[in-house]
Amino acid sequence: MYPRLKFSVVTMLCALLVSGCAKTQAAPVPDSGPTPLTAADALGDFATIDYCSLLDVAEVAPGAVAVPTFEDCRAEAGARTILVGPLAFDSDPNIRPYAYPGPVPDGVAIQQSTFNDHSACTRAVTFADGTRLGLSVADNADDPASRCVIADAAVGSALAAITAHKVGRLTFPDRSWGRVAPCVLLDNHDLDTAAGPTSRPTIGLSGHSCIRGKVSFKVTVETTEPAGPAETLGGREARVRIAGAFCLIDTTQPGQGGHRELAEISVVETAGTAGDGTCALARSAATSIFPRLPAPGKP
Repeated sequence: MYPRLKFSVVTMLCALLVSGCAKTQAAPVPDSGPTPLTAADALGDFATIDYCSLLDVAEVAPGAVAVPTFEDCRAEAGARTILVGPLAFDSDPNIRPYAYPGPVPDGVAIQQSTFNDHSACTRAVTFADGTRLGLSVADNADDPASRCVIADAAVGSALAAITAHKVGRLTFPDRSWGRVAPCVLLDNHDLDTAAGPTSRPTIGLSGHSCIRGKVSFKVTVETTEPAGPAETLGGREARVRIAGAFCLIDTTQPGQGGHRELAEISVVETAGTAGDGTCALARSAATSIFPRLPAPGKP
């Protein structure tokens, strides 16, 4: 009798142990919840974003002609321009909360900007890491409501492309200026006078622009005809113009799709409006930078 009782007790203990183990193994894994969407997760490598892949032209702006640059997408239909991009991270006092009516990924905020709102409707898609994507609609019509309807449609188009993982990529041929590292060209003692001898280069978010002191340099795709008389600087045909506190110098080369790539140098006049002295510094910078840009037919 006692051996049977001993066997029964052992059996019961084993059953209880097994039951306890089974319950432990079956415990549900805690749900960590949705993951806030960062700009890197949404857009991938910032240097190769095809911003025009974020804009459904047929839906948002039928008939518009869209041109992707290295930092944005510009779509034009008559007097109306839709701009997707660029990216920004700095604080902007013009950005305000906005009740966007459509669905928004976790961690993303849609905001509006009051800057230049008499002729443009501007939205900002701000990701969980604070990086924001600008979208704007501008025209000369006295119809702000119409502009903002299109701006909201552009936001919806961008979010749809992002959530469907359909963000396109740019490719750069061997001698494209899209392959240029702008800060490398500014990290040169020839620019000490124009930029300031103690200044250091700071790369832009897209990787296609750089600022060193008073000198800025960017490479992109030309979307408007260059203004001003032509002159030769650093062995290239260039155009010099003043825009407020800046003296800007542009040069171009043939690019993809019949467009031209553009390299732009700007020097800011911190004391006020730019003048001959500011442009002298810009010309000096161009003489240093332009010869170091890749040229067609050269390695």
